[in-house]
Amino acid sequence: MTENSTSDPAAIFCCAVSLRDAATEQSRASCLSLSDVYSGMDGFLREIMRVATVFETWATQHVAFDHLVEVWPYFMEDRFGDACVDVADIWALASFNEMDCLFIAQHLQLPLYYGDVLIIPLEVSARNTLNGSDFVEFSIQTVRLHRTDGEVEPFIRGDNPWDEDYELPRLTLCGITTEGQREHIANFTTYRDAVSLVTKLAPGIDFPERPVVMA
Repeated sequence: MTENSTSDPAAIFCCAVSLRDAATEQSRASCLSLSDVYSGMDGFLREIMRVATVFETWATQHVAFDHLVEVWPYFMEDRFGDACVDVADIWALASFNEMDCLFIAQHLQLPLYYGDVLIIPLEVSARNTLNGSDFVEFSIQTVRLHRTDGEVEPFIRGDNPWDEDYELPRLTLCGITTEGQREHIANFTTYRDAVSLVTKLAPGIDFPERPVVMA
């Protein structure tokens, strides 16, 4: 599968099979009936097909498939169901949505394209194209503000973006000196705006158009 492709029916099928098996195992362990919860096994099967379709559709938009070494449908068959059990509510699959897709992708440590609609950590740097500058590199990074002490901290992998102690993460552009010190330049709400400014400061600088983040 390549980026921007349409949903893969094989991947949808494998997601559904994986979720069916994992939910059935969980049902046996908890002594709860999937049939009772979903008004019959046909209702349960409809829900797992919907969940599989939602996730696969989301994945085609956000997963960097060229950075995967696994065969996507087989990987989903092996891992998707267990991931759903770990991070989603298999007893309320009707509420499964795109936020659950992100949680599952992070749980599976999938490579994701950074996008402003995804609240995920980012740190990407590029060498300065100008000689004689105080900065040898520029860095674009997600940070967040602590509501109590006003300190700005990096927003990194494993952090909860909805932590009430912090404001929502934002992007910051910094210059990096030869000594490795970071000097703040500006804050941004979008990656494109950050790249636009740094390109004016250092024409030809090589920042990726769509950076890939390991979830």
